[in-house]
Amino acid sequence: MSRRQKDPLRPLLEAERASLSRLSRSCGAPAACVARARGLLLAAEGRDYTTVAGLVGRRVGDTVVRWVSDFNHDGLDALLPRHGGGHPIRYDEIKQRRILTEFARPPDRAVDGTATWSLNTLRDALRRADDGLPGISTYTIGRALHASGLSWQKNRTWCETGVVARKRKQGIAIVTDPDAAAKRG
Repeated sequence: MSRRQKDPLRPLLEAERASLSRLSRSCGAPAACVARARGLLLAAEGRDYTTVAGLVGRRVGDTVVRWVSDFNHDGLDALLPRHGGGHPIRYDEIKQRRILTEFARPPDRAVDGTATWSLNTLRDALRRADDGLPGISTYTIGRALHASGLSWQKNRTWCETGVVARKRKQGIAIVTDPDAAAKRG
């Protein structure tokens, strides 16, 4: 016989029960969310938490106690996956939007020193800005651009392949590579 639960599961609303039931049968949702939904439905049937834990593949009932407590407090939001540990998230959604906003802005030659963004010039602009990100790295910028479906290589203008303007003592010399077409494929 189990002990009396300190924080029993509150009565489920019909919409919550339907959402939990749908999620518990899902094949496309994350396995942890499916297990939580199944566990909450079993707990709603009145089963003790140790039995529920065994049925959903957990070893101890304390996990189910935490699920029930989170569900009582947050409702269906308790089923969403959260940060799973490790270092805290430094660049949240707001800061990532700030990176994308800076990327969308065309660079000013006088202020930014460039006509097109590279990861380094974008990093320098974000570090310099008043509302910028002083410790941001090019890796973080690249990850934010990639997560939003952008690639700085694809969105950057490049010189014509095989033609280079070289600075010489007599002025600017245009150097052309005769094998450029063969190298491009």
